[in-house]
Amino acid sequence: MSKSFLLLITLLFTISFISTDNSYAEHTRIPDTDTGVGLLFSFFDLRDRETYVQVTNTANPDVSNDIDVSGDVTVHVQIFNVDDNCNENNFFDTLTPNDTHVYNMRDIQTNNGAPSGVILPDNAYGFVSISAVDSNLVIDEESGILIGSVRILDDSGYEYRTNSSGQENERNFQPNNREWFFNFNNKGGVTLSDVVGIVVEDIDGFDNNSPAVEASNILDAWHVMDVDILNEDEVIFSCRNVMFACTDQDSPLYEELLEQPSSDFANVASFEYGINNSIPHTKDGELLCPGNTIEEGIVRLDIGNNDGSLVGIFVGLNNGNGRGSMDTAWGDSTFNPSP
Repeated sequence: MSKSFLLLITLLFTISFISTDNSYAEHTRIPDTDTGVGLLFSFFDLRDRETYVQVTNTANPDVSNDIDVSGDVTVHVQIFNVDDNCNENNFFDTLTPNDTHVYNMRDIQTNNGAPSGVILPDNAYGFVSISAVDSNLVIDEESGILIGSVRILDDSGYEYRTNSSGQENERNFQPNNREWFFNFNNKGGVTLSDVVGIVVEDIDGFDNNSPAVEASNILDAWHVMDVDILNEDEVIFSCRNVMFACTDQDSPLYEELLEQPSSDFANVASFEYGINNSIPHTKDGELLCPGNTIEEGIVRLDIGNNDGSLVGIFVGLNNGNGRGSMDTAWGDSTFNPSP
């Protein structure tokens, strides 16, 4: 892979979310993965798309810090395929200090160029978690290890790029925001609106610095959100309750998932959503607000009931110039309960 391509996807993006009325908006914290974390999350998509997930080991092999003297980091790469009932594929890899590796999700190779052993179907999509699992590493907010980003190229000519979501290792990390906001528009003839929810059942191993994600049990990992749209005049239009889960409508567990207790009567469950009829979903999936025809405004996602942990949302937005962008938000985490 060329150095110019590596430089392109190494770019880390500063993300901001828009809130138009502080009376109902709580502060949204977006973890800063520039300084390194112990666990990363990225969306991937191979449905007429190519996905490149990048990870960097920022460990400094200096005996004066609290990190392994060698600076080498073993990472656990877990890949959850929505198209296969969120089935997990995984492998381990090693990154030397200041080492950057890009996983081509169409042909996944380890850092030394060997096959990873994971071969995904042509139309696979879902999410990737990458965690530092060395038991002799001390990973916290001050001595983070991993930074990462994701780049998705569509055969229509647009692309998504964003930082990966990062989970800090501290158990006291509490993303307490209950509402998220992001803007959308339909300018320039480009209509991109993938709203992706990454929901996991649990994250184990923080106590011994070996985090691993559990997400393949769909019935134990879902999150309901109440959706509103605000137009340019900040008038609120209610949409419907939706369930984020690692599933699609063809899953044999779909109906059983919607019947989960305290599901807030959501009548649709999906890993990804479009916004409304004016901003169609790029893969013809479910819409947050079917029948709505607002072409420009703000989406509000209000956290409702959940079973599992909503660790991140990647939001593909139309920027009006033929290129997509993906913002990363954080959600409520039941494995880090609020006080």
